[in-house]
Amino acid sequence: MNFGKLSKFAMALTIGATLAACGNGDGGDATTESGAATESATASNDILVDGSSTVFPIMEAVAEEFSIANPDVKATIGVSGTGGGFEKFIAGETDISNASRPIKDEEIALLEEAGIEYTEFQIALDGLTVVVNSDNDWVDQLTIEELAMIWTEGTGVETWADVREGWPEEPIELFSPGTDSGTYDYFDEVILDGEQINKTASLSEDDNVLVQGVSGSANAIGYFGYAYFLENSDIVKAVPIVNGEGVAVTPNDTTVQDGSYEPLSRPLFIYVKNDSLQNENVYEFTKYTLENAADMAAEVGYVALPAESYEAALTTLEGLK
Repeated sequence: MNFGKLSKFAMALTIGATLAACGNGDGGDATTESGAATESATASNDILVDGSSTVFPIMEAVAEEFSIANPDVKATIGVSGTGGGFEKFIAGETDISNASRPIKDEEIALLEEAGIEYTEFQIALDGLTVVVNSDNDWVDQLTIEELAMIWTEGTGVETWADVREGWPEEPIELFSPGTDSGTYDYFDEVILDGEQINKTASLSEDDNVLVQGVSGSANAIGYFGYAYFLENSDIVKAVPIVNGEGVAVTPNDTTVQDGSYEPLSRPLFIYVKNDSLQNENVYEFTKYTLENAADMAAEVGYVALPAESYEAALTTLEGLK
């Protein structure tokens, strides 16, 4: 199995994943186009998953291993973005929703209105990574204030020289995840502070399009999940970000887990419909995910949680059966 080929996420996928505590079975291999998990989530032979492209590499890795041990279980994973995944979850189209941000209050309200009870599990940590082109030899670090200047509409920043004296008088090219992405939502919260993103930015739900954009121009800057940076570290460079202590920190396993890469370290989640856990396949898939998420997260370039977090999650899952 090749965990590294993240570029195939936008095309097709097999097998699903599960996790997740909030309020309120059986099958065959399957492949689906991105975002195509539209069958009835109640089908006993299916596990239907959709959501975050950031979480996708973890769930793909889990799903491939699970399918080897359970070849008769059919599961599909869609990649509609965190927001798009929650829309399907609320509509009752999926068993599991991947998310690179916590569920929003309005999404909680819609689930309550639909009578859907669910459980949330955190499965890993990510360092949202700001990247520039490999030929960029002037950006050695950026502050949160500088990021806000670059990315927010109406600040008057158009060239690198507008950001810092001595930098080139060249137009900055911006590449951002689309607005359905949990990565965009997180960046919006901690960098844009809810303001309009720079209207010149090119947006895409496909992180590989963002990689191609940044790698294709010496004046480009973008951001996406840490795993996609690691996969493409030969063609883009991570920018150290100045944290609240005034220290410029580069994302890596240590700085993401200890929180020093702030404010761009973030949790990754899975949300599972409680009723779906009555399907033995969904339950076993969830259990398998929790048992293996640490290894799979590390395998594809994210940061595992402490072991006791997964143990607590398994205890919660057992109590839901």
